[in-house]
Parts: sequence; structure tokens; C-alpha cells
Amino acid sequence: MQGTVVRFVVDTVPTFEWDDFMKVIDNIVAQISGQIASGLYRPGQRLPSVRGGAGQFAVSKNTMAEAYDRLVARGLLIARQGSGYYVSENRPAPVQQVKPDVMEATSIMSLLREQLDQNYLTRPGDGRPPASWTEDADMRRILRTSRSATAEVDFGYGSSWGLSGLREWLRVSLAERSITTEPDGVMLTSGVNHGLDLIIRHFLEPGDTVFVDSPGYYPLFAKLRLAKANVVPIRRLQDGPDLDELRRKLILHRPKLFFTQSQAHNPTGGTLSPAHAFTLLQMAEVHDFRLVEDDIFADLIAPSLPRLAAFGQQQRVLYVGSFSKTLSASLRCGYIAGATDTIRSLVDLKMITMVATSLHVERVVLEMIESGQYLKNLRRLRGWIEDGTKATGQALSDVGLDVKLPKVQGFYIWVPLPPNLDEAAFCRRAAQNNIFIAPGSVFYVDREASVQPAMRVNVAYGADPRFCAFLRKEIRDSNISGGPNG
Repeated sequence: MQGTVVRFVVDTVPTFEWDDFMKVIDNIVAQISGQIASGLYRPGQRLPSVRGGAGQFAVSKNTMAEAYDRLVARGLLIARQGSGYYVSENRPAPVQQVKPDVMEATSIMSLLREQLDQNYLTRPGDGRPPASWTEDADMRRILRTSRSATAEVDFGYGSSWGLSGLREWLRVSLAERSITTEPDGVMLTSGVNHGLDLIIRHFLEPGDTVFVDSPGYYPLFAKLRLAKANVVPIRRLQDGPDLDELRRKLILHRPKLFFTQSQAHNPTGGTLSPAHAFTLLQMAEVHDFRLVEDDIFADLIAPSLPRLAAFGQQQRVLYVGSFSKTLSASLRCGYIAGATDTIRSLVDLKMITMVATSLHVERVVLEMIESGQYLKNLRRLRGWIEDGTKATGQALSDVGLDVKLPKVQGFYIWVPLPPNLDEAAFCRRAAQNNIFIAPGSVFYVDREASVQPAMRVNVAYGADPRFCAFLRKEIRDSNISGGPNG
């Protein structure tokens, strides 16, 4: 029947028994995969029956059937009804890994690609912390099971607004930051990038002008170019956008939107002062543009820090955030908060473009919150960030770089490089040494020649000995020759 939601109550398995069960299956799959790869089983050859395999591995028939089905799903076996399981004659070719020395990450697309593919061994340019910073045994258990003893599995799409319980928790959390929202003033998205995409689609037509931080969030630049927007950079200072430059450019342009980050700014690590926030909102009112405030690190920093959305001008501010940086990167769950009429329009657009976000992911996030796991994660992550920031700052100073640690700690430190250093050549040499750099040039819409070379450094990796040894040599060579290529 169309529109019917099918539900069933899952029989729960104690965590330790479930883990043991999964390990047994993984072991069987690994052994048979190895036997196929080594040629012990040839293409087209029939494997032992489910009963025979169960006896061979000393497991139940259900366990053996599950292992065979996984091998079928991987394309290694084919199942023939009434006959058994056979080695596929069209096995998938092994994935060819891109060698790190093929191309350094010096463009938006190459930098984005490396964030996902992760070819490089040493990763000071990474946008994320290592999984060990955000995932522990308790979190992995929740990710694997993700069902309480009484949970029902829902095979429907779920609401395009997102899971109501998580939205209500967000309203409470936002109130702690002095951001007041109506029940229909919060929607869930598949991470911050999805939220930005919805906002761009809703508000912008080709040729419309938008302002962005410079340096700023480079994936946003690519989205705006895709929308054929006229992107105007506003210089980012340590306490917010350069208000004098903003005034000058408002005389020349009529922006529809200004995309900015309030606290723990990516890539500079800068903050937003109350004076800047107040003046920025005044300008938005006078010149009739909206502010899109990205607060990706909100749960890691003090709720009392200034936010544009906390000044009560919901018609002027759209506030976006995410759990992807504070939980697992694989949990694509974010949100947009704003005026109810705007949020309703964005929910309609979300429904048209992707129907709904993952109800399963949203339930996992809510379960982590309600179980106390999220708070535990945040406490641990803050400690990692504090220690990493200190270690990175000390290590970079020791190699001879001028490093200013951010007032509000997030994942990033903006590190100026020697003025005579060729930034592109520097990144190329780093790639040859298996080091992933996030060069300053990528974080500008149009970089002026007078801007000093720089890089964004992730505090999780900034004290890596290989990275520091590379920097020490680069700086020494630069000082000796007036530039490595000079």
C-alpha cells in the first residue's frame, strides 16, 4: 500500500555477542577472499555448500550463509539458486591508488579530493582530526548497533524537516548560545555543505553578488562558482571581517548574501568580536542583505561567545552548523536555523532535491546525545585540541615560523610562510615527501600578488616530526638562497 510505513521490532543481541558474531563472519570472508585471490578457488569453481562450509569453519549454517552473501555483495561470488555459490568470472579489478607524488593539492578540487582519498602519509593540511580524536570504543559500539532494546526500525523516508527529537534538542542547545528559534525555525541537513547548497539554490540566481571571507572556506567558493554567482571577497581579520573594506565594497556592490564564520574561523582560527557583530548586522539592515553564519565548531567552544544569530535578527541571519566535525565524519548530519518562513522554504527545496536526510543517522546522533556519549566526546576532543594547539605552536616556532595561536581554539592555525618562498613549489616538494599541505592560495577567491605565502595547519598533525623536518629544511634553504629556486 503506497505511503505505508513498515515497522518491526528488532531482537537485540548483547553487544559482546554481536561483536563476536561480526568478527567470525569477517574472518570467514577474509579467508575465502584470500583463497580466491591466491588462486586456490578458480573463476567458475563451485565452493562448498552452506552446510559444508559451516562444518569447515565450525559455525552455524546461518553464519556461513551470511559470509557467502557478503562475498556475493563484493562481487567475488555468484549465487545460483538450487546449485550453490561459485567464484565470479568477472571479479572487480583492484582499485588503483593515486600516488601522492602525482599531483600536489594546490587547487580547490585537488584539495577536496585529497580530504576524501587520503593518499598522503603526513597530513598537516587535513580539514579533519584523526578518527582517534572523535571515536572511541563506546562510540563505535553505538555506530555498529545503533538500536536500543525497544527501538523500532522505520523503513519510511522520515520527515523532510528531520528527526523531531534532534531538532528539539538543537533548539535547547541554540538557546544556550542566546539564539532563540521557533519550533519551525530549525531543519536538519546532511552536514554544513548541504545546508550551504540549499541556501545558495534558494536565494541566488546567476549573476547575483555574494560576499565571502577572504581567506575563507574554499568548498563554498566552488559552490558559488557552480551557481554562477559574482563572488566578492572581504578581507578577514582576527576579530571579524574588515569593516572598512566592507563599507567600500558596499558602495560598489549590492550583495544578496554574506557568507561568514563567527568563531574558530576556517582557515585563520580568528574570532568575531561583539563590536564587529553589531556593526555587521547594522550594515546588513541598511544595505538589505542576509548573513549566512557558519558555526561548525559551536559545540566545542563557549556558548557565551558572540554569534550574529544571537542578536535577534532572524530575518537577517541564517545559522548553520553540523555534528560531522565533533562526531564521526561519516555521520553527515547538520542543521540550519532561521526565520520560520525561510526555513519552511528551504525544507520544501530539500524535499524536492533529496526528499529527506537519513533518519538512521539522525537517530544515531540523538542516541549519542541522550546516552551522554556526545558530551563525553566533546570533553575529550577539547583536550586533544588544547594539547595539539600547544604542541603545534611550539613545533612551528621551533622551526623558525612566526605563529600566533588563535584566541578560540578549533582545528586550525594560519601559518605565514617566508615571503620569498614560492608557495606552489613548496607544495610540490611537500607532495614529493608524502606530506599533504593546504596552501594559502586555495582559501582566496582572487589572491593578490602582495599576499604573503601561507598554509592552514591542522593542530592534530602540526607537530609531526616528518613535517617539522621538512619545514626546517625549506626555511633553511629559503634563508640561504633567497628562495629555494633562487
